[in-house]
Formats: sequence, structure tokens, C-alpha cells
Amino acid sequence: MTKLLLRALAGETLPIPPIWMMRQAGRYLPEYRATRAQAGDFLSLCYNPELAAEVTLQPIRRFDFDAAILFADILLIPQALGADLWFVTGEGPRLSTITGPADLARLRPADQIDARLSPIYETLRILTRELPAQTTLIGFAGAPWTVATYMVAGRGTKDQGPAHLLKDQDRATFSALIDLITEATIHYLSRQIEAGAEVVKLFDSWAGSLKGQDFDDFALAPARRIITALKARHPGVPVIAFPREAGDRYVGFGAAVGADCVALDNSVSADWAARHVQPGGCVQGNLDPRHMVTGGAELTAEAQRITRTLRHGPHIFNLGHGITPDADPDNVARMIDAVRSA
Repeated sequence: MTKLLLRALAGETLPIPPIWMMRQAGRYLPEYRATRAQAGDFLSLCYNPELAAEVTLQPIRRFDFDAAILFADILLIPQALGADLWFVTGEGPRLSTITGPADLARLRPADQIDARLSPIYETLRILTRELPAQTTLIGFAGAPWTVATYMVAGRGTKDQGPAHLLKDQDRATFSALIDLITEATIHYLSRQIEAGAEVVKLFDSWAGSLKGQDFDDFALAPARRIITALKARHPGVPVIAFPREAGDRYVGFGAAVGADCVALDNSVSADWAARHVQPGGCVQGNLDPRHMVTGGAELTAEAQRITRTLRHGPHIFNLGHGITPDADPDNVARMIDAVRSA
């Protein structure tokens, strides 16, 4: 095994951590903006295998990251299940809503999503041919709780209030929705692996709004179910779990769900992670994305501090969340130089 990312995920402590970046194919890059304009709109870009592969490759060509992550979106699963999905310019995604059993009954079974998602698998097949030999290919999906918050509210919300309300008032319906998304995610990620993904990542962007038993039921348990199924079908394929803003629940999360690596947001410090999370295995993270906007000496110092703090165990360098559209590409190059010279 020579790919640095795979070595870190196998538990190896490396002198220089592998580097990639959430949302590394995105609007901060002029070449991405040009390709998206060619596609016409965001969803058309996601479903065009040649153009989706192109934007996946763009940050690899520019920055030589150690991994490429499939260009897609976590809301493609709801659409494949039968939800209406569209994007409003400047505002983000909109979906038809799930508010009760009747809405849930209109969705497709989990094993009928491939008709819509087959272009995503083709993108992965293209990438297996086009990526440099040393670059790891990452597939991904949204975790069930996070996907469900969008499906219930019909859009992103600051507090995930509509999903919490349905969860509290009609737990049976909400649990059935989580179960459906979980089964669809197992199917989707398994197909991604068959198409060439060497690693998969589960993004639970809103895990931090779950507390106590709800965290166990709707963040931890679905992740464990997904990872257990994937490990049974695809032994040896690593899984990264990202329960964003989980706080103290990061401790032991990797072992509890069977993940090979836990990705950390920037609300926890590298010092804390080195003491409490990294002893359990590989960690990924966790530079504040704002540094990619502000740059300067502070960016260099913080990137090197994180690298040095986590260098005594397996570590993948990344941001604590996705890079923002207002980031400067020159700051990405500066970050990479800082990590590789720490």
C-alpha cells in the first residue's frame, strides 16, 4: 500500500500527513466556475459524468492533493428516492417535504435509486482512469440524520427545527425515514465502491444538534449500521465518519460505529483531539476554513501547529468544514506548503 491516505487510514503514523480538503472542487476556483457555467446549473453538473469528473480533477491538477473526492451532493439520495429537488440561486437547495406517513409512503424503496444515480457511478469510473496513480479516490454520502433534516424542512435550517419537531411528535414516522435513508445510503456507497471509490466518507453535518439518546439513535446507530454493512460487503475499504460539532461525543465515536477515521470540525482543538480522539485511531482535520480567506502568517502558523500537534498518531490534514467560495486559491497553496514543511 503506497497511497499516503490509505496508509494513514490503516493506522500508520506518517512524517507528513496526507492532505485533501472538503469542497476542494468548488466556487473558489475559476476553472470550476467555468465548468459549472458550461453545465448550465448545479444539478446538471452533478449528473454529467464527464464534467463532474473534470471538476473533481481540477484541484488535483492545481494543488496535487493526496485525495480526490467525488463531485456530487448529499441531496441526490432524496431525489433518487422520489423527492423533488431544485436549487435556488444564492439561497441553496429546496426539496419537497416529508411531514407525515403519507409523504413517506410516496418515496421509492432504497434499492430503486440506481436509475437516477447511475451517472454518479460513471463519474467514479472515469476518475479511476484519469486520476494520478498516487491519488486516492473518495466517495461519499450524507449521513441519515443530516439528509433527513433537509427532507423534513425542504431546505437547510439553522437549528434543524422541523426535523426535531417531527422526531419528537411522530418518532415512528421519523425513524422510518431514517431507516429508508440508511438503507439507500448503504446501497449508494456500495455502488460507489464497486465503481472505483477506494474510501468512503459519511458526512453528518448537523450531528451536533442531536443530544443524549437522540444522538445515539439518529447519529451513532445509523452510522454503525451503514459501516457494518459496507464492511461486510467490501472488506478492507476504509470509512471516514464526520459527526460535525459532536463535541465530547467525538470520543469513542470511531470505535462505536466501526469507522477507520473520525473527521473533526474546528470547534474542538487539535490538542484536545490528540488527547481524547487520536488514541482511538486516525483523525482528520481540522483547520478553520476562515484561514483560507484571511491567509497570511496566521494561516501558516495554525496549519503547522495542527500538523505538529497530531503528528504522533495517524492524521489526515483537512479543514474543519468545507472551503468557502470567498477563499483565495493562493491560500490553499500556502496551507499545503505549511503542512508539508512543518
